[in-house]
Amino acid sequence: MSIKKRARRIDLDTEEHIYHLKVKSQDIFDAWVSKLRHHRLYRQNEIVRSPREATMRTFPPPAAIESPQPASSVTVLVNSVAAQLARCQSNLTELSRLLQSLEILQRTQSAPNFTEMQTNCVELSKKEKRLNRRWRTKSVGKDAKFQLQLIDSGPLWSSSLSKVPLSTSMSPIRLHSSNPNLCAELVDFQPPVSRLTDSGECASDYIKLQEEFCTIAQKVHSLLKSAFNTVAIEKEKIKQILSDQEQSDQSAQINSLRKSLSQAGEQMGIPLTQQASNESRLSMSESVSEFFDAQEVLLSASSSENEGSDDESYVSDVSDNISEDNASVTDNVSRQMANGDFAGCAFRNGRRTCLPAPCPDTSNINLWNILRNNIGKDLSKVSMPVELNEPLNTLQRMCEELEYSELLDKAAETEDPFERMVLVAAFAVSGYSSTYYRAGSKPFNPLLGETYECIREDKGFCFFSEQVSHHPPVSACHCESKNFTFWQDVRWKNKFWGKSMEILPIGTVNLTIPRFGDHYEWNKVTTCVHNILSGRRWIEHYGEITIRNTKSSACLCKLTFVKGNYWSSNVNEVQGFVMDQEGKVIHRLFGKWHEGLYCGVPPSAKCVWRPGSMPTDYELYYGFTRFAIELNELCPELKDVLPRTDARFRPDQRYLEEGNLEMASSEKQRIEDLQRTRRKWREENDAKQEPCFFKKVVDANHRERWVSNNTYWELRKNPGFINMEYTVSLW
Repeated sequence: MSIKKRARRIDLDTEEHIYHLKVKSQDIFDAWVSKLRHHRLYRQNEIVRSPREATMRTFPPPAAIESPQPASSVTVLVNSVAAQLARCQSNLTELSRLLQSLEILQRTQSAPNFTEMQTNCVELSKKEKRLNRRWRTKSVGKDAKFQLQLIDSGPLWSSSLSKVPLSTSMSPIRLHSSNPNLCAELVDFQPPVSRLTDSGECASDYIKLQEEFCTIAQKVHSLLKSAFNTVAIEKEKIKQILSDQEQSDQSAQINSLRKSLSQAGEQMGIPLTQQASNESRLSMSESVSEFFDAQEVLLSASSSENEGSDDESYVSDVSDNISEDNASVTDNVSRQMANGDFAGCAFRNGRRTCLPAPCPDTSNINLWNILRNNIGKDLSKVSMPVELNEPLNTLQRMCEELEYSELLDKAAETEDPFERMVLVAAFAVSGYSSTYYRAGSKPFNPLLGETYECIREDKGFCFFSEQVSHHPPVSACHCESKNFTFWQDVRWKNKFWGKSMEILPIGTVNLTIPRFGDHYEWNKVTTCVHNILSGRRWIEHYGEITIRNTKSSACLCKLTFVKGNYWSSNVNEVQGFVMDQEGKVIHRLFGKWHEGLYCGVPPSAKCVWRPGSMPTDYELYYGFTRFAIELNELCPELKDVLPRTDARFRPDQRYLEEGNLEMASSEKQRIEDLQRTRRKWREENDAKQEPCFFKKVVDANHRERWVSNNTYWELRKNPGFINMEYTVSLW
């Protein structure tokens, strides 16, 4: 919970949702704050009294999730839950019996007693008249009236009567001395007293039954809650075990495929050493389709070992909808593999398949001490320990969105505009898939003027990006290919809400396909990292993406990233549709952003895209995909051609990648101090640093955009960045 006193706003992070309460009245605002503080204090006391139960109510402990569960403990779990449910069934039977008893007792108390009391009241009214005529003594009259008032008071009279002194109650001796005939009349008063006394006993039994009913109901609730918590924890354990088994099965299938490929290479006459080197270094995530297209050429023998794997992880990302008469970039790569001709250094020298060092242990970092004074603030302005970073920065993460650029190559070959929109939608979703295992760390914040370049001959694109603004932080990128042009400028705004952190992107993604004159625009959705301070962190994307073709209003696509929670079945779910200009739905889309996107209606829907397999031990290496592992690699031949502002020269990021935390932390502090010094100097001298490779423009909708000034590649060729002094040193 965070409070903004001036704005009278209360922000509540419930992990599943974030609520913002804007209160108009100061009195109501103070009342809200007071009640919420009382609740928080109550919750803290509850945790102190029963920490295990309080923790189970929110989220299972990490140790319970991460440790595999043997089969014997599963049997123990089933027996434990069965015993708890058996006790619940016994208690429910007892509750049913008590409820019947309560109903019977209530019926016997209500209807008969009411009729009886009516009869008694009529009789007492007649006797009152006789008593008034006969009694002449004031004290006797008062006593009689008092007694009649007690009787008229109904079922409560017996309790009131116990408070009346004996001198004022009905004394047969006293009344007999005043009126001899009254002793006979007193006999008529006795039966009502005994009957009403029985009614009081019934009421007491009724209250006892109610208390017993509530006690047993509480036991049932406690048992059911305990059983639910046990099943929830074990569910997560089983999910982890199945995930581990799936990874081991995939590794076995990879080894089998490698063996088949080696045998086929020997049959085709390709040197085994060369093929093994190329095959082992080829990124599976970047060329899944190339691998299987190559299989059609190389593995031509009819042996059963050459049949394709059943594992869908290795099927072509776009092959489900590829027409046979269309040629693609993957076909060219396949032919190159068959002929042993690998274009460019990517295939000739290979790319790395693992980071130099695993990610550091962050369990000893107390995030609460760092973040408690920054609830509700923009975390991009807060300096974090270097251990919380991953060895990539935001400029490189923008390039990571192009991991599945084959979808855009395929879109450039598709004549139907609605099918093109489906492929563009799949590309928009694919950019989020790499974040699934990345909730434990954050990218480095780029410095003003920092750049990044990525040339991928295997994918056929050239990419560069630059940090064009520091406050607010704005990153811009531009990518060119023979089939498409991709650019975007995005401002990331981070908000820490106590249990979670929201990342709100502001900006527009642009894509043009020159062959058809298409210009697509779309927005990005909100990203939320849950369990920032405790528990197992997990990441979620939610919101709506609208993809428009600004050159043609013939079709429109809307994608909804469903907001769920950790336990719901629709977590990471994506739903959408492509419709024409009249609003008619042409294609329906569904899937999950970390598993794949499908077009159509189940079970006949076709897979448009699915992510590639993760590398071995990805958990130890920041959860990076194969493509992400390659982004910060600095090849020797690139050192002399890249600008000195390229992110791969950044020392703190490089030291972190190599596992040298002490130097990484020291360099991070030094670089941040240099940036503050430069900013202070610019403010004092009224100087402004302009971006080198991007310019600001205003579009038709009066929105500011950052677009390429078309100088990067020309400067790279002649005279080369190493001979230029166009900017101050960033580090």
